[in-house]
Amino acid sequence: MSDRVVLHDLSAPDVDLGHTIAAIENGHVTGREVGGPSSSLGAGVLHNQGPDHNAFGYFRNSAGRIIAALCINFDVSTIQRLQSLLQGLLPAAASDSPEQPDEFFGRDLVAVMDAMVTEAIREVGKPVDQMSRDDRIAILTKLDQQGVPQMRKGIDRVAARLRISRVTAYSYLDEARNQAARE
Repeated sequence: MSDRVVLHDLSAPDVDLGHTIAAIENGHVTGREVGGPSSSLGAGVLHNQGPDHNAFGYFRNSAGRIIAALCINFDVSTIQRLQSLLQGLLPAAASDSPEQPDEFFGRDLVAVMDAMVTEAIREVGKPVDQMSRDDRIAILTKLDQQGVPQMRKGIDRVAARLRISRVTAYSYLDEARNQAARE
């Protein structure tokens, strides 16, 4: 197993999510390097700093603002295969552990953003050309919670993937935010 350790600098007032990696050890494992982008988890946490994200290795300044992330990742594929094997042998039981958030990595922020959009589309469970207006709004709701619209060219990328205009994407985003505000 090759552990990978990454230090993200998130201290700038307007963090450039495309260039947060300040230091990395074993970057060759995933192809990431110093100057590379945040992951999707980092983008979502920065977008919504209210909840307690300390369990994920985020550090705050005295004002409570997230300023850094120390991420230690390791290959758990062998453990997952073993777990899957054991689960097949044991009776079903309710899980005691909290659900871990999805996290996407990429060589640049566009790759991270594309992975986030791909996952949101997959969750709807329909091909894009068969999606309804509500399906597209649901996708924009999820991506807004993850901070994608705030990323450089985020709305443009989402609009292209959903095969809608940029104006329509902003209209759906406004509707998604209004729905969330009513809830």
